[in-house]
Amino acid sequence: MTAPTLVQPGIAEIWRSLRGAAVGLALGLVTLGLLFHAEVTAAVHTWIVSTAYNHCFLVIPIALYLIWDRRETLRGAAAEPMPLLALAGVPLAIGWLLAERLGIMEGRQLIAMSFVELLFLAVLGWRFWWLLAGPLLYLYFLVPFGDFLTPKLQDYTTIFIRYGLDVVNIPAYIDGYTIEIPEGTFYVAEACAGLRFLIASIAFGCLYALLMYRSPMRRAGFIVASIIVPIIANWFRALGIVALGHILGSAEAAAADHVLYGWIFFSLVILLLIALGLPFREDNARSEPTPMPDAAPPPPALSVWRGALVAFGIVAALAAVSPALALALNYARVAEAGSLALDLGPGCTATPASLPLHTEVPGRMVIRHVTCEGIAFEMNIEVLPRHSTAAPLVAEQRRLATIPDAEEVEGGWLPRAPDQPRLWRVAKVPQRGPMVVYAMLVDGRPAPSALAMRVRMAWSSVVGARVAPVLITIVPEVEWPKLTVAARDAVETQLAALLLRPDVVAQLERLGADGR
Repeated sequence: MTAPTLVQPGIAEIWRSLRGAAVGLALGLVTLGLLFHAEVTAAVHTWIVSTAYNHCFLVIPIALYLIWDRRETLRGAAAEPMPLLALAGVPLAIGWLLAERLGIMEGRQLIAMSFVELLFLAVLGWRFWWLLAGPLLYLYFLVPFGDFLTPKLQDYTTIFIRYGLDVVNIPAYIDGYTIEIPEGTFYVAEACAGLRFLIASIAFGCLYALLMYRSPMRRAGFIVASIIVPIIANWFRALGIVALGHILGSAEAAAADHVLYGWIFFSLVILLLIALGLPFREDNARSEPTPMPDAAPPPPALSVWRGALVAFGIVAALAAVSPALALALNYARVAEAGSLALDLGPGCTATPASLPLHTEVPGRMVIRHVTCEGIAFEMNIEVLPRHSTAAPLVAEQRRLATIPDAEEVEGGWLPRAPDQPRLWRVAKVPQRGPMVVYAMLVDGRPAPSALAMRVRMAWSSVVGARVAPVLITIVPEVEWPKLTVAARDAVETQLAALLLRPDVVAQLERLGADGR
C-alpha cells in the first residue's frame, strides 16, 4: 500500500500552469482598479454609509472560501488563455460609456465588474473559468445594486398594509406613504421598504445554494425563494408594527425600536429559509461540475505566459477606451463665478452668505440669506456647465437637499395651482421636522422624469445644451421643534406662493442661459 503524501497529485502541475496566468491576472486587476477607481470608491462609500450594503465587505472573503471549497475540482485542470474572448469587451466599453453619459453609477459599476469577469475568462480560459464560475460570479455582489427598487417596494408595502388593516378591522387613512390610525401616524419610509433585507437575503441565498446544492434547478429554486420570502416577510413586519401601535395605543411606542424589530425579524426569516432548504441538501454528495469537453494537453508555461499577457493587454485597452472618451467629453471651459441673483419681488431682502470651501462639481454657486414676508431661508443657486451629465446634477441635488440626521424623509411636490408647472419639490421629515425645497431645470425647463432627464442630459453632454442646468435649494431657517404641524404647513404654503410665480421660473431660465 502506498503511503499518503501531504501534497495531492496535480496541485503542483496546476500551480505551474497558473504562474504565467497569475501575472496577467495581477496586472489586469491593478489596471482595472486604476481605470475604474471612481466606481470602486463610490462602491466602498456605499458599503460604509448604507446598511443595505454593509455585507459587501464579506463578499471577497466568501468568494475566496468558495474557491478553496472547490480545490478538488481543479485537479487536472490547467489555465489556457483565450485572448480572442477579450474582444467581448467591445460591447462592455460601449455600455460603460452609455451608463456614464446617463449618469448611472450602478451601470458603470456592473460593467466594471464585468470587465473583471472577462479578464478571468480570457486569461484562465473557458474550462478553468467554468470550474470557478460560482465564486467568480459571486463577486457581482460587490456592486451596490438595487436602490432603484426602493420606491416600488414602498408602494407594495403600503398596499399590503392597506388591505391588511382592512382584514384586521383597524380604521386607517392612507395618503401616499403616510398611514394614520386613531393611535397615531406611521410613514413607510425608504428604510421600511425592505431593500436592506432583500439584498442581504439574496446574497445569503446564493451562498447557501452554492454550498448546499449541486443541481442547477435546486440552486435556482432556493435563490428564487430568497427573493420572494423576505419581500413578503417585510410586508407582514410593517403591518405588524402598525397593528402593534393600535394594540399599545401609541404609534410612537410601536415604532420606537422598529429597526431592532426588523433585524430580529430578518434573522428569523433567514432561519426559516435554512430550514426550508435543508431537506434538499446535496453537499454530502459532491459531484463534478457540468462536464466540459475534453481539454487538450496543457500548453507550455511560456505559451500560457504570453497568452495571458495578450489577453490582459486586450482587456485593458478596451476598458481604457470609454473612460478616455468620457474624459474628453467632460472637458469644457467653466465660466468664472459671477453674480447669480434671483429677484423674489418687493418685500424680500437678501444678504450674501459665506461660500463653501469647495463644491462637488465645476460650476458657479452663490448662497444667500433671504427674508420674504416674514420667512427667513437660505437660498443656494448653482449653475452647472452646459456639457454636464445627469450624474453631477443628481449628486448636487442629493447633497444640498439632504436633511442631516433624518431617518425618515418624505418627498413630494410643493402645493401649486392646477395651471402652475410642477417645478418645486419638497423633502421633509414627517410631523414637525425640517424641510428642504428644491428645483432642477434642464435645458431651461423643469427636469422631467428621471430616465427622460438622464437621456436628455446624455445627449446635451455631447452636443452642448442650449441652457445650462440649474439647481436651486431653499432651506427655511426656523426653529422646527417649536412649530406646530399647522405652522409648518403655513411655511410651506407661503413658500409655494412665493416660488411659483411665473417671473421666478423665467429668472431661473435666464440663469441657465448664462452658463458655460
